[in-house]
Amino acid sequence: MAEREGALVKKGHEEGLKLAVALLEEFQLPAGLLPLADVIEVGFVRSTGYMWIKQKKKVEHSFKIISKLVSYNSDMSGHLEKKTIKKLKGVKAKELMLWPPVNEITLDDPPTGKIHFKSLAGITKTFPVEAFAAGQ
Repeated sequence: MAEREGALVKKGHEEGLKLAVALLEEFQLPAGLLPLADVIEVGFVRSTGYMWIKQKKKVEHSFKIISKLVSYNSDMSGHLEKKTIKKLKGVKAKELMLWPPVNEITLDDPPTGKIHFKSLAGITKTFPVEAFAAGQ
């Protein structure tokens, strides 16, 4: 796993969650973007921005403000940049009867209060950032 070389790794739910939230904050992403449960491990490689998260099981979370159901696999990964997660794997959002994978999340810079979710199919959905605040 060359992409994980030199990584900061935190094991267990409490330490892993702390690292995940700290990374979201550092890269100016909403704290409630990744509602995690039973975290096994979180890792981050500062030189490349590569991050991974392992949970005991898949988590489905409903973001009430936007009535959107999102599925988070037990294994997720992506590359963090300022206000962006690229090459995201393990996250799907329910769209009608389909679950297209989300592969990029971007916030507007300068901020407009909007967050954009792109799927591999080229579909982009835009929502208010506050829908993903901590505790939503």
